[in-house]
Amino acid sequence: MRFLIRNPSFRAISSSICGFEALNFTSLRKSLRSSFSARFYSKSCSSSNFNLKSSKSISTKMGVVAVSDEEGIARRFWIKFKRETVFAMYTPFVVCLASGNLNLETFRHYIAQDVHFLKAFAQAYELAEDCADDDDDKVLIREMRKSVIEELKMHSSFAQEWGLDPAKETSANSATVKYTEFLLATASGKVEDGKGVGKIATPFEKTKVAAYALGAMTPCMRLYAFLGKELHSLLDPNGGSHLYEKWIENYSSGSFEASALRTENMLDKLSVSLTGEELEVIEKLYHRAMKLEIDFFSAQTIPQRTAIPLSTVLDPVRRRLAIFSDFDLTCTVVDSSAILAEIAILTAPKTNQNDPENSLVRMSSSDLRNTWGVLSTQYTEEYEQCIESILPSEKAKEFDYEGLCKALEQLCGFEKRANSRVVESGVLKGINKEDIKRAAERIKLQDGCTGFFQKIVKNEELNADIHVLSYCWCGDLIRSAFSSGGLNGLDIHANEFTYEGSISTGEIIKKVESPMDKVQVFREITDSDKENHLSVYIGDSVGDLLCLLEADVGIVIGSSESLRRLGSQFGVSFVPLFSGLVKKQKEFGENESSKWKGLSGTLYTVSSWAEIHALVLGPP
Repeated sequence: MRFLIRNPSFRAISSSICGFEALNFTSLRKSLRSSFSARFYSKSCSSSNFNLKSSKSISTKMGVVAVSDEEGIARRFWIKFKRETVFAMYTPFVVCLASGNLNLETFRHYIAQDVHFLKAFAQAYELAEDCADDDDDKVLIREMRKSVIEELKMHSSFAQEWGLDPAKETSANSATVKYTEFLLATASGKVEDGKGVGKIATPFEKTKVAAYALGAMTPCMRLYAFLGKELHSLLDPNGGSHLYEKWIENYSSGSFEASALRTENMLDKLSVSLTGEELEVIEKLYHRAMKLEIDFFSAQTIPQRTAIPLSTVLDPVRRRLAIFSDFDLTCTVVDSSAILAEIAILTAPKTNQNDPENSLVRMSSSDLRNTWGVLSTQYTEEYEQCIESILPSEKAKEFDYEGLCKALEQLCGFEKRANSRVVESGVLKGINKEDIKRAAERIKLQDGCTGFFQKIVKNEELNADIHVLSYCWCGDLIRSAFSSGGLNGLDIHANEFTYEGSISTGEIIKKVESPMDKVQVFREITDSDKENHLSVYIGDSVGDLLCLLEADVGIVIGSSESLRRLGSQFGVSFVPLFSGLVKKQKEFGENESSKWKGLSGTLYTVSSWAEIHALVLGPP
């Protein structure tokens, strides 16, 4: 069961579905807010992906967030293109480097390629210095260039330490060439989209070139500072050996962070006098540089076995990739019950109808609103009591799957009774199937969710299935939401409305009502050929917990407090996906037979679909 109508993004849905633009949506939302205080609101608010339409949002580690207009453009662009940061960090090269078992020859090759890059980087700084109009700016850019020269010296020490012969010429690969040519062309005033400065005749035009150059260079500095800190946090605090600790220490150092900040501050300063169109050019340059960074890491040859991406480490002939996902607040920004309630209330008559011969007579919108409120309050109170009653008094010392199953069996009866009350109340009666479809087409999905599924569906070489398992009362809503994004081949496992013609009767064909129902569907799909499946389950709530644990890879998106609290009491470990990947990569290096396996008691946490995309498919 679902009760959630607290999200301000309903304005877009309410004002566009069913042709009811003239209704007083503000008063409707206020009324619904006061009555729909259910567990699903707290569930979504605790998620780092809860999407409020406001000018500010709290920044999350790997999620996509909004920032204040007061931030400089360097900071704004870094936040805007955080998705590219994820794809860079999740490349096999970076994961292997973080694990410490990166093939030494691969690292030597990387250093050789980075030398080519840093030489071009230093040259780009030199060109930017020449274009800067302010003497102080020239001095600062000159200092930045000196830092790159020092970095080149550090690479020479790396070369000696790891047996690379600096005198031996190594040609730049295609990814390195593309990146260096982009940097030098930009620093020379040649912008790829044709909006270059033309003939450089005035000081202002020269300053613009300097700004463009810094726009193309800043992402590298910030990305390496970020990666350095992320990898440093994973080093053994007890001082265990790590082959590439020196590299990590350099890029996680305070001095390198200071260099990154100087570059960002210079970009902000040089951009102050630029027009909106010119700032758009810098934004495109920044984004292009981030993509080239991903390409640079991806171009490093990895001869060893790697943990990711799952789509390429699997033998598509021998093993099939099975992707499972919850729908509400895993794929969506708004819970489906909120959409259905919205449709019911907006399309209901203003007064009660009295027609005993019509079995589909509906209650008034005001009565509907009140009934939803009563159902919501009752559900919230009973759900919280149920969760408290199934929590063990003491935390399990080890993973106790059997005990968790018994606890969640008690939740099943509660969920079924709640659904029965909804049916008996008549609140779902009289909804037009076409209105459901129109509303579903406007459902906002989580950023990156649609693209991830589309990539899988369109990849004919990938042996994969996608299954959506949901408590949603109306499977038609899910199908229409995905089909609007061109996704018609997903297997939907959900409850269904019954209709007389195209009008809902208020009854539900109950298929998936509880955690036990979900895991039963999951088992029916995977058990027939378990050895030849690699299963990935993506979910966000208590209802997904058993499926998450039985999947070979269970991914928790968001940060549901009740899910973590219940899981932890039964010995479930919640591990950030990237650190979990690094650990898995270490296992692969130590044991060739190591593999992903369900019922390990470990679930991996993410804050965005970009991380899931990177794990399964790699960079887009």
